[in-house]
Amino acid sequence: MAAAPRVWVGPADHDDLSAAIRAGGGEPVGLRYAEAIVWAGDAPEELRAALSPAIRWVQLCAAGVEQWLDAGVIDGRRAWTSAVGVAAGPIAEHAVCLMLAAARDLPHRITATSWGPGGGRQLAGTTAGIVGCGHIGTALIGLLAPFGVRTIALTRTGRTITGATFSLGPLGLARLLTASDWVIVTAPATPATIRLIGGPELAMMRPGAWLVNVSRGQIVDTSALLTALAEGWIGGAALDVTEPEPLPAGHPLWHEPNVIITPHVATTPSMHGAALEHRIRDNVARLRAGRDLIGLIDLDRGY
Repeated sequence: MAAAPRVWVGPADHDDLSAAIRAGGGEPVGLRYAEAIVWAGDAPEELRAALSPAIRWVQLCAAGVEQWLDAGVIDGRRAWTSAVGVAAGPIAEHAVCLMLAAARDLPHRITATSWGPGGGRQLAGTTAGIVGCGHIGTALIGLLAPFGVRTIALTRTGRTITGATFSLGPLGLARLLTASDWVIVTAPATPATIRLIGGPELAMMRPGAWLVNVSRGQIVDTSALLTALAEGWIGGAALDVTEPEPLPAGHPLWHEPNVIITPHVATTPSMHGAALEHRIRDNVARLRAGRDLIGLIDLDRGY
């Protein structure tokens, strides 16, 4: 068997990540001795400074890689992997939470100071259109199935998504928007998806449909969303991510009655930490065995 890969955890040591490296057959070492990096930080320039010709693999601990691509840190000289899919379960749960809150009119109920009229609806019998149906979307399909929700899965390739009622490619976006009671954004942020949901797309949605975004705020045009809400084009929006982010105090979205905002908390390290450690362990083992790594970043696709 090949020698144990020498892996540095940066920018600071994490005992749990070092334990995952050992569990995968690797050896945690200082940067000067490393051939691979597990990067648990946020600063692209700090990571760039840590790269040397000896580094042949970098594992990022986040699923979204746009900041690293924008900074030009990710290159073709070594293998780069993201944590794509690691947090799919918690994020999918949060999407269901937002859908249920919207369906049962909880934003108004929670703040009410009098009994008020009845209202709300079931998820059963509704249709959820998932824009960018990868790991999160696939997990969401599984969670929605017991509720009796039909699902439309849209992907970059148009591949058949297990469990989805319909699977569509990029040219099917209009069909998804017009057919869905819930439009759920789970796509990565790439040049092709920035402001993918703008004025024309929001105008295609059903009048009572809700937009749910648990991916990246840049995928939705905020100005167009405010117009759609004010004009009643859509029923509401449930947002765990926004553009800008953090959403400033006093921003108009805070004052829209049919908007639910959570501060990018669909997943937290405590929720997906074990899955991240499992991913690191697996990739270290794969590196040692000369096998393909999980979550390889494709520079052409942008994720």
